[in-house]
Amino acid sequence: MSNREVVILSVGGVRFVTRASTLQQFPESKLARMLNDDDQEFKLVNGEFFVDRDGTLFTYIMDFLRTLQVSLPTDFSDYQRLQREAEFYGLYPLADLLSQEHLLKPRLEILEVRFSLQEMQAFFRIFGSCSTTVETLSEQITVFAGQQSGQSWNSPFPSQKPLVPLPLERPSHHDMVFQCGTDYSAGDQFVARYVSIKPDNRKLINGTNVLGLLLDTLLKDGFRLISTRTVSSEEKVECYSFERMRRPPGLTVRVSQTPGSSGAAQAKRSQAQKGK
Repeated sequence: MSNREVVILSVGGVRFVTRASTLQQFPESKLARMLNDDDQEFKLVNGEFFVDRDGTLFTYIMDFLRTLQVSLPTDFSDYQRLQREAEFYGLYPLADLLSQEHLLKPRLEILEVRFSLQEMQAFFRIFGSCSTTVETLSEQITVFAGQQSGQSWNSPFPSQKPLVPLPLERPSHHDMVFQCGTDYSAGDQFVARYVSIKPDNRKLINGTNVLGLLLDTLLKDGFRLISTRTVSSEEKVECYSFERMRRPPGLTVRVSQTPGSSGAAQAKRSQAQKGK
């Protein structure tokens, strides 16, 4: 039976089809011993192994065996039940990870956008509780600047110098500052600042248009607008507050062979894959 390529399991009435090598990721587990007839708790009926356990939770067990990573839905809450299932199957590295519930639960993330219009310019300040999110957003936003003659500003064929990308101001790891619009420079010259937000390729100079694109980008990234308010009526500063449940970085189990043992597993936090 150990030479099976494909294995069929019926767990709590739910049918699973997988490779033998997947079930043998942890040689000391019940699932691995089952294939070698070393565990009589699982009955082979009509070519399928019958397992009288929770079939829904076994979905996550199989996902772990296939990826060696714990990946749970945002609304998942049965950590203790899943830990008991992992212990039943002898998957103790998984059980150890599930015992660290605080590392697995999604966390509430807050992001605030402040926007103000002053004459022909618009000013933006973005603050986020998660520095990684702010860093990712700063990589999406680019400010371009260029000079243009005032005489040709309203001309159907304005003469404008090539646009130059400008670095965003980053007062801290948790916020960024940028602006768009036009500003009087010297003589008849104006400095025009455009904003582009990936994946949109447009370069926008109108502050209201930039605000709309920014808010739309945040909503598409899973944020939810929870409030809008005016911070300063004199300076016309508007504040938009967002929140979302942010999944933590994946928890990965790495399997390494050690002398005198069939397999040893070490659990460590992995930054290779980030949850969205």
